[in-house]
Amino acid sequence: MAHETHESRTHSWLGEDDPSRAESATINLEPERLTAHGAFRTSEYAASWSLTTTQNWFTERLMVTVHGQGWSRHLELLRATSGEWSADARAWGTVDLPEPGLADPSALVGAVDCDLGLCPVTNTMPILRLGLVHDEQVSADLAVAFVRMPSLEVVPALQRYTGIKAYDDVTGTALVGFDSGNFSAEVTVDADGIVVDYPGLTQRRRS
Repeated sequence: MAHETHESRTHSWLGEDDPSRAESATINLEPERLTAHGAFRTSEYAASWSLTTTQNWFTERLMVTVHGQGWSRHLELLRATSGEWSADARAWGTVDLPEPGLADPSALVGAVDCDLGLCPVTNTMPILRLGLVHDEQVSADLAVAFVRMPSLEVVPALQRYTGIKAYDDVTGTALVGFDSGNFSAEVTVDADGIVVDYPGLTQRRRS
């Protein structure tokens, strides 16, 4: 559902796979686009991020900073209107992680979405674009720029989104299927397409 006016939502989540992980984010919803910023903390590192999309919820820019004990990393991931991806990545300190950044921009040809690992907010863009909140008859395979946490390595990934249950006024939720590789989940979202429950990953705190 496209928002006809600017609306802002602030939510927080707790990790199901890692109870030490807590995240909060503010999502600004506009007609067919959004901006968002958030932060999360685990027992091993803290991260902050910001996201901007263009029309049709296509990724324009994702910025992520991660701080660990004795190390830190920063990533700016950009998608041009022409569809080309680029990244500026920096690392400080010593840590046993893959190098940050995007090794092969050509691997992201056709991708319009980023997906920040462990972050539920970046699922919202494809959910809104595909109309999955209100249409359970839709299924689509998408190429995305997946940002691994906490390394900030950017890799191509294939993901499938499927409408399972359309929005229910009684529960205030819809159900969306998510598949990528050997992983699958039935994700509960609200009327804005924002994750309420992501089994095995995170669950939203009640306001």
